[in-house]
Parts: sequence; structure tokens; C-alpha cells
Amino acid sequence: MSLALSTLLYEWRRYMAAVMALALSGLLVLAMTGVFIGIGKGFTATIERSSADIIVMQPGAKNLMSGPSGVPRRFIPLVHNHDEVREVRPLAGNGGSFQSVKDVDPTMSQAERAKMGAPRQQFVQASVIDTMPDAVTIPTDYSDELVEALRQPYTVAIDETALKQLGVKLGDKALYNGQTVTVAAVLRGYPNMMQANIVMSRDTMRMLGQTNESSPRVGPLMVALKDPSRAEIVAAELNAMGNGQYKAWTRQELADANASAMFEEGILVIIIGGCVVLGTIIGVSITWQTLRGAIMANIKEFASLRALGVGMGSLRWIVLELSFWVGIVGVVAAIFLTWLVSLLAMANAVIIALPFMLLVVVGGGLIVISMLSGLLSLGILKNSQPADLLR
Repeated sequence: MSLALSTLLYEWRRYMAAVMALALSGLLVLAMTGVFIGIGKGFTATIERSSADIIVMQPGAKNLMSGPSGVPRRFIPLVHNHDEVREVRPLAGNGGSFQSVKDVDPTMSQAERAKMGAPRQQFVQASVIDTMPDAVTIPTDYSDELVEALRQPYTVAIDETALKQLGVKLGDKALYNGQTVTVAAVLRGYPNMMQANIVMSRDTMRMLGQTNESSPRVGPLMVALKDPSRAEIVAAELNAMGNGQYKAWTRQELADANASAMFEEGILVIIIGGCVVLGTIIGVSITWQTLRGAIMANIKEFASLRALGVGMGSLRWIVLELSFWVGIVGVVAAIFLTWLVSLLAMANAVIIALPFMLLVVVGGGLIVISMLSGLLSLGILKNSQPADLLR
């Protein structure tokens, strides 16, 4: 075991402030970035968790969150003609007014409605799934019981984050565009950060009069393959068949594009950039002062090493190695703290997404901060004079 690592293990209390400074700096960046990525995943969860292997959109679409992504209806049989395609379904959706039945109960006074917290009429987005067994539009985390509930006419599912906002609970009746629907299921993991969203079957949306089977355009096409492992190959073949009329994405390609789109928003870049700058300043200043104080406390030990013939270059290397190990421990602590915060957030229906690449980038940044702090602390080694041992 190296001298630097031994020093950190046996005198860990002296370096705890530096470790915590790095951990909290990493937590700040990871949590803020993870929340924004989680918001984006909340918007696209229905597609990213679907059983679709390929999603077909118009060629100009760069992701699901910006610009139109629908295609002409005539592309459905064209895509289905591929020998390896098992199923093709258009993604459908609409919107309308949503109001708890409590708001329109004639037996209740206005004061009673206000006391019960019944919300006013609100606009909601409606998403559609097909309820046939193994339908390509059914998210993979939907249980059989949930799908069966939506199979019943005039039933909807609502994420737990929107229940209070819409003033309903499981089993309640509500009005959607003036027609009565039943909250038959409650979703988890599909947070509605901006506008409330409800899910219903395609048959229910048809009965509500919100589908237009004769429309020349439909939403993105959800494509299921006979062999999902060939998704990249089949997507390339579909693009060749389309001759530029549409673009076929694998589910992972589209998920990556959606995640990247979050960082194209100027305000998000400013917020995350501010967190990075603030975290860097906090990390460098506290880690530097902590390492400087710890080296000063061990200055006689460094002087003894110099008296034994250890060169100044070797002492500097010990300090830099010590800074490296402090950075490693700080990275582990930052990831652990962020994981705890993500569990707390998940308990409150907030998604904190932590892609592996984000952990690598932030972890590498924390180690660089620690090494920089070590470089700034090297000057204190000039006080390690062997003659001071005689005092």
C-alpha cells in the first residue's frame, strides 16, 4: 500500500472536509442534471418503454419533443411489407377538457366544492394504447391488470403526480370533453411536470369521438419486429425502402436523441452551467484549504522524509497521489448521496435519471478538481525543512 493511501486511511478525519466538499459538489451537478433528464424521460416514457423496436417518423424530425413527427397513413402498409416486421401501429393522441365530477355535482355548493379541493376544468393531453395482447403500443411496465382495466369502455389511467392536480382518485368519475370517464388505473413513473396527461385505449378514444380514421396523416409509427436483435439492420433497410420519405429510428437511437434535445434549451444550459461553475468553485476552495491544512499538520513527517533523503519531487508526488485518492473517495460519496436523493425523489414521483456517461463526466471532473487542489497545496512543502526537527 502506498504512503499516500495509508495516510488517507489512518488520518481520514483530516481529509473528511475535502471528501464532503467534492461529494456535495458532485451531488449538486448530478442531481440538477438528472432532474432535467428525468423531466425529458417523463415526456417520452410512453415511447421509450414501449415494446416497439423501431419508430418511424417524418425525415425532418430530430426527436419527439421538437417539431412534427407524424407520417402519412399510406406508410403503414409500406412498412408492414418488410418481411421482419411483426406489427405496425400509429401512435395516437389528442387533448381535451378534464373535470372532476365533483365540480359539476348539482347537490354541492360552491363552498363545499372549494373545501373538497375540487379543481376547475383543465386541459389535458390524452395518449392512446392498443389493448390487444402484446400490442406494440403497450409500455413494457404496464401490468396485465392495468391493460385489462383500460380495455373496459370509457376508462382512463392517470399518473399519481396528476391525481391531486385533477382532483380525482382511483375509481372516481370525471368528465372528458363533456363525456363521463372512469379513473380505472393509477400509473407510476410517468410524471406530468407541465400539463397533465391521461392514457386510454384506442377504442375508448374512438368512442369519445376523437379519432379520425380517414385522416391522411397519423402519428409516429410503432414497429415491432419478429427478431428485436435485428432492429438496427431492419431500420437501415426501412430507410432504404422509404427513399427519404421517412426516417426509421431504433428505440435507443430515439431515446438518445430525446436526451440530447434537453440540452439544446438555452435556459437549461445556463442553469446546469451555473451549477457546474458553483460546484467547481466550492470544490476547489474547500478541498484546497483542507489539503493544505492536512499537509501542514503532517509537516514534520514530510521533514523527516527529506532528512532520510527523499527528494522534493517524490514528496510532491505523494501529495498529488493523496489528492487523487481523495478525489476517488469523493466520487464514490457523490454517487452514493445522489442515489439516496434519487430514492427520496422517486418516493415523491420525481425521476432523477443518471446515465452512465453523466456519472463518468462528473466523476472525472471531481478528480480533476481534487488534483488541482493538490497542485495548489504543493507550495506548503517548502516548510518541510529537516532543520526544523531540531527545534
